[in-house]
Amino acid sequence: MAHDEIVDHCSALARTGHTVDVVISNCVINLSDDKAAVLAEAYRVLRPGGRFGGSDVVTAQALDEQARRRAQQRIGCAAGSLTVQEYRDLLVAAGFVAVMITLTVDHGDGVHSATAQAVKPAIGPGLEIRPMREGDAAEVLAIYQAGLDTGQASFETTAPSWEGFTASRLPHLRYVATDSDSGEVLGWVAASAVSSRPVYAGVVEHSIYVHPGCQAHGIGRALLAAFIAAAEDAGVWTIQSGVFPENAASLALHQGLGFRVVGTRERIGCHRGLWRDVLMIERRSTSTGV
Repeated sequence: MAHDEIVDHCSALARTGHTVDVVISNCVINLSDDKAAVLAEAYRVLRPGGRFGGSDVVTAQALDEQARRRAQQRIGCAAGSLTVQEYRDLLVAAGFVAVMITLTVDHGDGVHSATAQAVKPAIGPGLEIRPMREGDAAEVLAIYQAGLDTGQASFETTAPSWEGFTASRLPHLRYVATDSDSGEVLGWVAASAVSSRPVYAGVVEHSIYVHPGCQAHGIGRALLAAFIAAAEDAGVWTIQSGVFPENAASLALHQGLGFRVVGTRERIGCHRGLWRDVLMIERRSTSTGV
């Protein structure tokens, strides 16, 4: 099945998107010449919490032309095969979390049959979680500024430029919650590396902001849960942040998803004329055992 046929097939399942429970594929995605578009369309048609499952031919590492030709002669379907990491990266870029790729049959030359499983993040009816895009800039920064204006979100008082925002956030750990019909951004979560030193490669600091008119709809919890799952997939073992003690809603949200208070930084900064404490919170990975 060619790329256009695959996309058309997914579109026929759900013209408006967000309605399909499961998308399955049997050794056809590797035949597409635009695999990113195929996986993005699979993500679009799935309802929040929906699942993707596929079987495909993958490689353990990039193949030279001779090895690829030998595999093609033995089993077929190897001409457009991706490495395991490339397949994983495309699923993550589409927005999927809980990504699992399992090698099943070894065909030699580093070529394997494999199964791929992934999940579209769950959120309430009429809403969707997806990766943050360039086009979200104005809405993301407006929500950021609205949070800063409350005086309980950060020592910062003015949201940065989009260039400054993106330069300091990790590109693979940025998500937005949107209205499924209008596409309006209702909240966002993003992470920054805490250090460039290799020992801190799995430690990030995150921020999460929800539109002030949408803070009682479970959006923050769904965003944070999706972010945690994506961080686990990315090998992050510690997510941390600082929260003002007065921000009871944020503390409750984080503690409900496994964060704990690990200390207090007393009178760490002056904010609007007052010296403020900050509670240091963190969540350790459940998959690495740390």
